[in-house]
Amino acid sequence: MNNNDQFVEKLRTSGLRPTKQRITICKLLFDRKDTFHFTINKLNNILKNSFNERISLATVYNTIHAFKNKGYLKEISINSDKNYFDTNVTNHHHFFNESTNELIDLHDNDVGKIKIKKIIPGKKIKSVEVLVKIANNN
Repeated sequence: MNNNDQFVEKLRTSGLRPTKQRITICKLLFDRKDTFHFTINKLNNILKNSFNERISLATVYNTIHAFKNKGYLKEISINSDKNYFDTNVTNHHHFFNESTNELIDLHDNDVGKIKIKKIIPGKKIKSVEVLVKIANNN
């Protein structure tokens, strides 16, 4: 099975028709060795500047959210108006560089044991992921 076949299957499993534009989005997101962190606007700009076909912002948005809902992407909320997406869906931590708006993986062995002392009745902890905000020294 080649990558295009895998991308078509991923789209169909997500409930999306495997159009040429959506396959291009899949290639950009998943045909890579390293983790990819992005905002929808950043992804849209990469698609606009790197590919000859037109992909509407609505298609990008709907595709990303369908992938997130299927567990192919993780959403990281930086603040109330800035959300990043991550192709690494395992539980892991991040640095967020406020000077460059870059999200950087921070591995479990880079963080000491985290102990949560408060419980919320009727709830259980699903995961603990640390977001460390950093800035350039000025």
